[in-house]
Amino acid sequence: MLTEERHRIILELLEAKKIVRIQELVEVLSSSESTIRRDLSQLERKKKLKRVHGGASLLNQKKEELSIDEKLTKNLEEKDQIAKYAATLIKDGDCIYLDAGTTINQMIHYISAQDLTVVTNGLTHLEQLLAKNINTYLVGGCIKQKTRALIGHGAIDSLSKYRFDKTFLGVNGIHIDYGYTTPDPEEAAVKAMAINLGQNVFVLADQTKFHEVTFSKVADLEEATIITNETDPETIEEFRKKTNIEVVTE
Repeated sequence: MLTEERHRIILELLEAKKIVRIQELVEVLSSSESTIRRDLSQLERKKKLKRVHGGASLLNQKKEELSIDEKLTKNLEEKDQIAKYAATLIKDGDCIYLDAGTTINQMIHYISAQDLTVVTNGLTHLEQLLAKNINTYLVGGCIKQKTRALIGHGAIDSLSKYRFDKTFLGVNGIHIDYGYTTPDPEEAAVKAMAINLGQNVFVLADQTKFHEVTFSKVADLEEATIITNETDPETIEEFRKKTNIEVVTE
């Protein structure tokens, strides 16, 4: 079967099923696993699909964004593993920035360091932070209904007054060429500012965020260390050429 024909069938299957596994494609196309992997890599470079562990999925729309409630139901175990590890990086006396987001929110439960100062733009974080008696500053700005994040000029102006030992962020997409992205330009601007103000910067991202690109760029890959549960050797090797990656497996 010609390469073009295999590619057409792969994309048709993706349109119908949203996600396909390599073994399924091997059987449907009567091709070797190495050939299918090569096909998926070629199609990803053409921005036709996203490779995932063991297969491929459709690319998300650039401005698609789930609400807080929707995010809370997805990849809970993976997010919890990442959050638990990230919390161990916080040391006594640190001044830290906690970005709005569900994985960052789960971090708070595991924070054990003392004498912390936290700055955040995440309204959903406040109850947990106060319950743990953590000294907390909330940035100003406009409340984004969908993510409960404070964004806009007010958020950037108030955020610019601080400096952080560590910055912890969530993003919607991590791509080898396009870096870290998120659907909303105003939210991207707040994240970019927080990166610039952090001495050590960490992006918390489960495996679904890799090879995704959304509407607004936040930063280049090398500007943060990625904490993830992604274990696909090809993906890890590819991204480690550009930045540090901490892989959490349990």
